Amino acid sequence: MRISKAQIEQAHERIKPFIHQTPVLTCSTINKMAGASLFFKCENFQKIGAFKIRGGMNAVLTLPQDKLANGIATHSSGNHAQAIAFAARQTGTKAYIVMPSNSPRVKVNAVKGYGAEITFCEPNQQARETALQEIVDRTGAEFIHPYNDERVITGQATCAKELLEEIPKLDAVIAPVGGGGLLSGTALSVLYFSPGTVVYAGEPEGAADAVRSMKSGKIEDAPYINTIADGLLTKLGDKTFPIIYEHVKEIFTVTDEEIIAALRLVYERMKIVVEPSCVVPLAAVLKNNKVFAGKRIGIILSGGNIDLSKLAGWFNAA
Repeated sequence: MRISKAQIEQAHERIKPFIHQTPVLTCSTINKMAGASLFFKCENFQKIGAFKIRGGMNAVLTLPQDKLANGIATHSSGNHAQAIAFAARQTGTKAYIVMPSNSPRVKVNAVKGYGAEITFCEPNQQARETALQEIVDRTGAEFIHPYNDERVITGQATCAKELLEEIPKLDAVIAPVGGGGLLSGTALSVLYFSPGTVVYAGEPEGAADAVRSMKSGKIEDAPYINTIADGLLTKLGDKTFPIIYEHVKEIFTVTDEEIIAALRLVYERMKIVVEPSCVVPLAAVLKNNKVFAGKRIGIILSGGNIDLSKLAGWFNAA
């Protein structure tokens, strides 16, 4: 099924009472470094501190009451977990969240704060899915996938829709890619609301499944997993990949050192709190400046939920 322009517009109206229309910021210093005009869509200022509230809220608000009655469930290391917990509280239902044991403490605390019931599991996909299935079997809760769900993709698309409405005539938009919910939604909004704009993505070298998938034409595993961008560790899904494969021009990979350099730049020059996954697109633009030179580029800063105790270690190591 193809997600339509009308479905994205309807999702935007549906979730507006529950989200912020986040600001678009610029930075002259970073523009000079990039040799381009960069427009940062700041989802780090979003409810729950990340874009994930858009997809999570849209998915929950489209559920009929009889399904809501048994609660909602998901597995997530952080931002989607917060989105589902928040959405459950807003709709008066129960949230059951499976989180890996190594999830960032700041995100675990936020999920608890929204009143969700957390089940911890070993940090691998099989453990997540097994624990989740047990919860769904026991409670009858509705599973909302973190990204491989058309309701979620449609909600995430509203982020780029806002950006394109506020900053028209962008030459390109670049987003981070993990499971692909944000990137596939971004690609669809660009297709419908600014068809002359090109879509790119940034991906950590330490979780580079999407770039391999684009080259082979089918969903691939990353050759290895080792990155500070913890929000981008998941691989593409069968709903997100076809959209990305058709509508995203190129995916650029960046090292953790390049991610840290971009993180430092945003902290020092823009004075805003962002998480490592969030600055992967900026790192990609700076690394591939010949591709973007002289152009108007929209960059989606996906979130700002960071364990501040880790900053010193990252910056001292850089």
